[in-house]
Amino acid sequence: MSAEHTGRPAPPSKVRTTIGMIVVALVVIFAVSQIDARWERLPELVTVLPQYAGLMVEGILRNPFTEPASADWTSAVRYTLESVQMAWIGTLIGAVISFPIAFLAARNTAPIGVVLVVRQILNAIRAVPELILAIAIMMPIFGFGPLAGALALGVGAVGTLGKLSSEAIEGIDPGPVEAAKAVGATKLQTLRWGVVPQVLPEMVAFWLYRFEINIRASAILGVLGAGGVGAILKQLFDKREWERIGITLLVIILVTILIDQVSAAVRHRIISGPAARGVKRSERTVETEGLMG
Repeated sequence: MSAEHTGRPAPPSKVRTTIGMIVVALVVIFAVSQIDARWERLPELVTVLPQYAGLMVEGILRNPFTEPASADWTSAVRYTLESVQMAWIGTLIGAVISFPIAFLAARNTAPIGVVLVVRQILNAIRAVPELILAIAIMMPIFGFGPLAGALALGVGAVGTLGKLSSEAIEGIDPGPVEAAKAVGATKLQTLRWGVVPQVLPEMVAFWLYRFEINIRASAILGVLGAGGVGAILKQLFDKREWERIGITLLVIILVTILIDQVSAAVRHRIISGPAARGVKRSERTVETEGLMG
């Protein structure tokens, strides 16, 4: 039966959807065809990858308390901690600089003219990858080493943290701000007591999340000579020392997982507050009163 007899509306045409899918498929096929890849070597992955993985596992399973395995583990830990230090310093730089900038980029705390200018500056910073900052600016000034990498991470973090923090400021509850103004607070006092307490927990969560991102980015910067674990990984890959590569990768994975778990727990504690602890305390109080009764 037709749609007129059943009273149901006619189903939408699928012609546009089909044409769109065909166009996307053609674009993907064209893009793949333009890649200068050696597709004939793809089957070699079946034999090469297990071989390399076996060499890396062999290095990991060596006794870490004997030479030269102990020196390999020590080197991997030292370079990984250097990357963590780079990420931490970069995060501190980004947090300190982005904190006041965020208030200048929020519409409810700064004039619209200032907001537009500051937001464009933040957009420009976010548009430049940390790799370019390190190669074009930091390394020519500070040379090779972790300092250039940490500064590149710090400048790169300003754009992201400034944007996220300004959006958090714009989403605050206006009640405390109006109350502060009602009692005659100055502009600075209003920001201190009406805005900062509301946005600081969320800002700290942003800083911690950026720290996790910087840890990964520091490894990439190290390949360029900016210090950290990326520098030693580049040397190991050049020399094809797969045993040491396996040890270094395992240390990176373990340290990253540990930091991610700790950072996630801290972020959750900051955002959620002490509610869970309060509930447990109230439950213990009820149990105590029951026993006393």
